[in-house]
Amino acid sequence: MKEKFILDSRESNSIIKLRDILYEELNPIIKENRPIIFLCIGTDRSTGDSMGPLVGDKLKFLIRDKIYLYGNLEYPIHAKNLESTIKEINSEYINPFIVAIDACLGSIQNVGKIFIEKKPINPGSAMNKNLPSVGDLSITGIVNISGSLEFMVLQNTRLHVVMTLADVISKGIYHFILKSVGGHKKKNSSNDTNNALNTLELNI
Repeated sequence: MKEKFILDSRESNSIIKLRDILYEELNPIIKENRPIIFLCIGTDRSTGDSMGPLVGDKLKFLIRDKIYLYGNLEYPIHAKNLESTIKEINSEYINPFIVAIDACLGSIQNVGKIFIEKKPINPGSAMNKNLPSVGDLSITGIVNISGSLEFMVLQNTRLHVVMTLADVISKGIYHFILKSVGGHKKKNSSNDTNNALNTLELNI
């Protein structure tokens, strides 16, 4: 895998591209029997910072053996609990591989794009928060333009941009899981679970 991939969430094949990138990088991790943790970072109190919890919410029924999810709209992972969550993950799992997912500010030409990189992310850096770096692999969605008054920029980010990014990322992860470990869930699925999974189906 290259060190960085950039996808445009508005392109029709972005979901398939994300699926294939994740398969290339994470399928060897699955074969090593290492647990994979999707860590969705952000808060539902800020439109621009809600991308991570939205991804987690769309995927919260999609847990498989050795694949786990932290962070959704009900239980977001944010500045106040990120450090304790990382400690919990490292104590709960042996040699976990963490995929960190977070919103980010960037240049105007990158708004709406998704960056997949083989490096950790630094949550809260736009807000000058001193939070621990996290992730063996990172997926970041550029939700708005960086610059001054970034707190206000996040608060005034278009929900459409955030939702588009969250849809592509969640569907890409969903189809990666189907391709790599199949449709078998850890537990018997209920009708509600099936309905939730059906909302993620990709029409191709």
